[in-house]
Formats: sequence, structure tokens, C-alpha cells
Amino acid sequence: MVTRRRTAPRPSDAEREFLASYDPRAFPPVGVTVDIAIFTIRAAELCVLLIRRGAHPSLGQWALPGGFVGATEGLDEAAARELREETGVAADAYLEQLRTYGAPGRDPRMRIVSVAYLALVADPPGMRAGTDAAEARFWPLAELEAGPVPLAFDHRGILDDAVERVRSKLEYTSLATTLLPEPFTMGDLRRVYETVWGVELHPANFRRKVLATPGFVEPTGDRGPTGRGWTDLYTRGKTAQLHPALLRPEPA
Repeated sequence: MVTRRRTAPRPSDAEREFLASYDPRAFPPVGVTVDIAIFTIRAAELCVLLIRRGAHPSLGQWALPGGFVGATEGLDEAAARELREETGVAADAYLEQLRTYGAPGRDPRMRIVSVAYLALVADPPGMRAGTDAAEARFWPLAELEAGPVPLAFDHRGILDDAVERVRSKLEYTSLATTLLPEPFTMGDLRRVYETVWGVELHPANFRRKVLATPGFVEPTGDRGPTGRGWTDLYTRGKTAQLHPALLRPEPA
């Protein structure tokens, strides 16, 4: 999860004297950006939001949404702003720092270090391309993995790292529930795991494991139609860590 900004301590007199004579131009300039892998599930497929760049560099290529961090903006603030601007979802949607990417030459403009994030959203209301983007859309991950869709900069590597983080965290956290609008059925939740992991799960075993962790989900007391009958409805619980873990099966 994102963290709150902390205020730096006030400099001492000696520090202020040093800073008055400090010349930042003595060092090569470095830019800092945030890039976000925003995942959702649509039509029973795990999808990631990509924008088609409307400006150089990498004009016309697809990329993860993101942008430069403002001069008075924290990293988490910048990521939350980009998430809100690209998807319209509230700032309290799940947002997690992934890792930092700073290889020389990853961006032709200058030395740019990117702090990457991943976000999980349930049925976002709609996408709108930012100022430097010509188009924004959710791409099925299977389509990106199967077809030659080149991504700008080093965003393919960032996306691969983000996908693996999501798949692994579903084993020991309750993050799968953030990909569902509430309320949801046990079948809805199972299909999230099946979609993200790319495997089929035994319905009865899955239900038993979910209900074995108190607070993973909370029953609403209501029931919803399944097409063949009625089933219990649930909302997200307060438990963040799963014990025992829901281990990912090996693909058949």
C-alpha cells in the first residue's frame, strides 16, 4: 500500500550554509517518473491498461500509463494522481510500489529513473487518454503474451514483473477481492483466481480454503442467482494475510 509523506527535519545552520553554495548543475540531470501497471478483469480475462503514446519518444507505441513526478510531489502522491487521472477510480484503490527501474539508456531523453507501481481495480468506470497519449484501453494479458505488441521503453519487463507479483500475492493475501465489485459470490471469487493463475480450481476445495481463514470474506446474509439456483453473497473481509496460503497449482 502507499505510504504517507513524511516531513524532512529542518537543516542546521551548517547545512544551510552548505546548501547556499551547493550547485546541482555540477551533476548530470536525472528525471524521476512513476509508471503503473493497472489490472482489472473483463470478460473473464486479466487485463492491463495501456496507453498509445501521442508524442515522442516512442510515438505510436503502447506503454504503461505514468508520468514525471512533480517538484513538490511525493512518489505515492504521483502514482495515486496518475491512477485517478487514467481510470477515474478513487485514490483509495489498491496501489502498491513494485520496484525501481533505472538502467542507463532506458529512455532516450535523459537519465530517467522510474518507480513502478501496480494497481488492482474492479470494473473501472472508463479510461481517458492523458495529455501525451492518443488512446487508452485495457488489453487482455493473454493477447499481449501471444501477439507481437511491442511496448515502449522497458515497459515489457515492468509488466512481466507486475504480473508475477499479482499472481504470487494472491497465494497469501486477500487481494483477489479487490478485483471484484461487491457483493460477490464464491464462484465469482474462484473465477478471479482461475483467471489470474490460468488454472481451474475445484469449487468445493476452494470454498473450504477460503472459509478456513476468518475474515477473508464476510457473508452479507443475502443470496444471489447463479442461473441454476441461488448462492450466498459476500463482501471483502478485514483479513489481509491468508493462513494457510492458497497455493497456486502447477499448470496441467
